[in-house]
Order: sequence, then C-alpha cells, then structure tokens
Amino acid sequence: MLDRLALPSAWTARLGALRHVPALFRLVYAASPRLLMASLGLRLARASLPVAMLYLAKLILDAIVAEHARPHPGGLGPEAWLADPALRHLALLVAAEFGLAILADLLGRASTLVDGLVADLYGNAATLKLMRHAADLDLEQFEDSTQQDQLERARRQVTGRSNLLFQLFGQGQDLITLVAFALGLVAFAPWLILLLVVALVPAFLNETYFNREGYRLAWTRTPERREIDYLRFLGASVESAKEVKLFGLNGYIAERYQGLATKLVADNRALALRRAGWGGAFAALGTLAYYLAYATIVWRTAAGQFSIGDLAFLAGSFQRLRSLIEGLLLGFSQIAAQAQYLDDLFSFFGVVPAIRSPAIPAPLPRPIRSGIVFEAVGLRYPGTETWAVRNLSFHLAAGEVLALVGENGAGKTTIVKLLTRLYDPTEGRVLLDGLPLSAYDLDDLRSRIGVIFQDFVRFSFTARENVAVGRIDARDDDERVTRAAGRSLADGVIGRLPLQYDQPLGKRFAEGVDLSGGEWQKIAIARAYMREAEILILDEPTAALDARAEFEVFQRFRELSHGRTAVLISHRFSTVRMADRILVLNGGTVIESGSHAELQALGGRYAELFELQAAGYR
Repeated sequence: MLDRLALPSAWTARLGALRHVPALFRLVYAASPRLLMASLGLRLARASLPVAMLYLAKLILDAIVAEHARPHPGGLGPEAWLADPALRHLALLVAAEFGLAILADLLGRASTLVDGLVADLYGNAATLKLMRHAADLDLEQFEDSTQQDQLERARRQVTGRSNLLFQLFGQGQDLITLVAFALGLVAFAPWLILLLVVALVPAFLNETYFNREGYRLAWTRTPERREIDYLRFLGASVESAKEVKLFGLNGYIAERYQGLATKLVADNRALALRRAGWGGAFAALGTLAYYLAYATIVWRTAAGQFSIGDLAFLAGSFQRLRSLIEGLLLGFSQIAAQAQYLDDLFSFFGVVPAIRSPAIPAPLPRPIRSGIVFEAVGLRYPGTETWAVRNLSFHLAAGEVLALVGENGAGKTTIVKLLTRLYDPTEGRVLLDGLPLSAYDLDDLRSRIGVIFQDFVRFSFTARENVAVGRIDARDDDERVTRAAGRSLADGVIGRLPLQYDQPLGKRFAEGVDLSGGEWQKIAIARAYMREAEILILDEPTAALDARAEFEVFQRFRELSHGRTAVLISHRFSTVRMADRILVLNGGTVIESGSHAELQALGGRYAELFELQAAGYR
C-alpha cells in the first residue's frame, strides 16, 4: 500500500509534474494518431496568419495614403480600379486579406472540431485504462481510505486533461506567432519588447502562485468532495430512497451536505477574491506598459519617422505581442498547474498491486487432488494492530463440504478472502495441492472458484447478464445460463418477469423491474453455478430467504456440490448441519472441528450456539 502522497510545494516539484506530458501525449496519440497529427498541423498553419494579415493591413493603409496624395482626374469609378495598376494592386491586397480571414476562420473551426473529437476519444481511452488498472489492484488498496482519495482524484482527471496537450500545441502556435511579431518590432524599437516582459513577469508570478493555491485546495479537500458525492447519492438515489423516507433522513442529509458544501464554497470564494484582486492590479501594470509603448509609436509617427501603415502595424503588433507574451507566461503557469492534476492520474497508474501472478506459474491441478491446507495462517488488515485470524490451521479435502461457524468477527469472511487470494497471509501459508496459492496464475486460480457473498452486487443489467456475471464470457450460452438459474431456483423468479431473461433488473434505468431480497439472492447464487467452478464458496448467501426457500436452496446445493470442494458460511444451524464437517471459529482460530453430531456430543461452543438458536423455535 502506498503512503499518503506528499503535496509538493517547491517550484521544482511543480515543474516536475511536467514529466507526465510525454505519457499524456502517448495516451492521446494512441487514442487517435491521425487526428492528433491533424490538430498539430492545423495549429502550425494558423501560426503565421495573424502576422500576414496585419502586414497586409499595413500595406493597404500605406496604399490608401498614397492614393490620397495622387490626383485622379477621372474619379475612382469601376473603370479606374481596373485600368489603374496602383488601384488594381490595392484591390488585390484587400482580396488577399479577405482570403486570409476566411482561411483563418476555416482553420480555427477545423482545429476546434478536431480537438473536440480527439478529446472524446482520449476520454474514452483514459477511462478504459483507469478501469482496467483499477481491476488489477488489490482489495486492500480499495478498502484503504487514502487509496480511495487517490482513486477519486484520478477519476476526476480521466476526462478533460487532453486540453493540456492542446494548450501545449497552442503555446507552440503562439510562440511562432510571437517570434514573427517580435522580428517586426525589433527593427523599429527593441526596447519596447523588454518593457513588455518586465511589466508582465509580475502577473505571471501572481498567476503561478494562485494556480498553486487552487491545486492545494483541491488536493486537501478530496475527502470532503468524496463525502459530498456520497451524500448527493444518498439524498437522490433509488437504492437509498426507502430508508431515507422511512427514517426521515432527508433533513439530516441535506443539512450535512449543506455544511460541507458551504465550507468548500467559502474556501473557493476566498481564493477567487484574492486571485481577482491581485490579478487586476498586475493586469493594470501590463496595460500601463502597453500605453506607454503606444504613445511612443504615435509620437514617432507624428514626427514623420513612421508611416500611417507603420503605425497600424507597430501598434497592432505591440498589442498582439503583449497578448502573446502574457498568454505564454500565464499559459505556462496554467500548464504547470494542470500538470499537477495530471500527476494525480499518472501517480494512480503507477500504483502496483502486491498480489500478482508469478512470472512462471505452476499449472493448476485439474482436478484438485489433496485439497486446500491452511498452515498457521495469520492476517492483520492494513492499518490495524488486531489480527483477523491467527495460528489458523485446517485441511479442506478435495470434494469435501466444509461449514464455517462463529460469531461476527470470528474470521469466517477473512478465510474466504484468503482462499480467493483477495489477501495474502501476513504469516503462514495457504496451500493448494501442496503448493502456495501464490505459485499459481491469479486469474486461473480465481476462475476455478465460485463465490457468492452476502453483500453481492445487484447489477442493473438484464436477468441473463445478472446470472452470466459468474462467467461473463459465456453470457451468450443460453443453455448454461438457464441451467445455472435452474440450479439456484432462480428460473422460477425469471420465468415470472415480463421479458424473462431479457428483462432489465433494478429501478435505475427505464423498464427495469426490481426484485425482492430473496429473489435477488437466488439470482446471485445462480452466478456461482454459472461459473461451474471446482470450488464453491457461499458466504451467508441465503440471509434474505425464508426457511422453506433456504432449505430448498441448500438441499439443491448439497446435491449439486457432489464431487466439488465447497465452503459454506451461515448463521443458521439447520443449514450448516448439511456439511460434511464444521469448523467452529473464535477469535480468528479454530476451536472445534467435526460433524454436527460429533460437535453436539462434544458439548462445547457449537452445542451452546446450537441450543441458543434452537431455543428460539421452541
């Protein structure tokens, strides 16, 4: 598990985030190579147009002034424009400027279109990469709140960060334009460029500072944003609507949301006011520099040193140059700030799971011969000092149905997590046919295990897909899906649905039909049968079923688990007595082991718990 990310504070740390730009380029390029190159080409084509258009405007003004000074005895009718070479030249200049204006507009629209398409493709590609990377991470990394904060920050960055690349392209385009304008100004008044830079540097530093503060605020408020999202979900979702209404939680949730949201808004407002105040002051300094330069150009034009066309070109160049330098400086600051957010995404991609397949995995035994052995296994969950299980040793024989019994917190679900390698032991070993689970390919191992947890997911998919979740690549195998549903008694539930196996389940989407808790559990149990795994694990799978339905489900389970290795967790002793052997857990270790009859005769903890439960039915 990663330590909590340290928020960078130095300039070197901020600029260090730019190291992710090449990786971003590769991601965007992979999403659409041709469109990305087209975007780059369009920007290069647009870079020289502003200078060309302004220079044409200078030539037009100088030509107009020259025509004012020249007599035209025949007037300036259409014939004169066609016959007079000077007028014809002026008309061509106007036509050329018009052509460049049309071209600039078309290139701008094409660039916007291409950038938008690239951004959409990148957003999809980055989201898929995030989902696939998250799927590879360990359960431990999902259950850690700090890691959840990092995942939340990464999730917020998967879309929109392609704009950073386009900003860099825009910076390159503006830099080419700036050089062209600067070359024009240098020939007349090079000190004006120095004046601009001196005036704009403070604004650049100011923007850099507040970009940094904005990132710091967003980074430190990640837990609050996650809580706000959770409260928004609770206050307006079908999953929570019943209990929110019945318990009258609307006011409490709204009040808690308002308290957090108000604090975030206040923090953002305070930063925005400071940024606006200082930004306005430094912007005024830049404006002052511009008008000092403008006054100098006007004075030299009035003194006859520049033509009217020169005045227009220099004034326009200076104004554009000011905007370009300001944009480049502030743009660089914004890019450095965005790169910090990009760091949130790529640092998440840098998180590696601890539970992996070995480089050369051992072949998984088919079939399993000797079974699974826990050898002095201990597990301590990250961030806790308490052992979930300790000195845990037992043998689950191939083809045996084993039940786990114990009070809450005894370690039953922890055993399931260790069996499925969702966690590796802190100490000791879990062996499958004599080799540690870590010796086998992880995907191959899990594909041989069918697990249904009590807190299974109710997918807003069709009934067919909900069953096929157990082996999703076989979702088009109708025979396998219906066979799995029949084994779990879910076929009766699905048969009553209007669209049967094609019926969307849940109330999240249109035409969805919700099921009762017991009906959902039968669907979930079907997933374990859909997997057709050699090892079956049912962790409190019938908690929402009535006694008759539970008996039928487990009677079917007992029949269908013949020849398979199975683990059964249940608080109902009428169910666990069907197992070949029962392990009684307390404090994370086995305190009793045997069949129902043997444990009853032993008169220990199992017998005590059985009598307590049986007394409730007398």
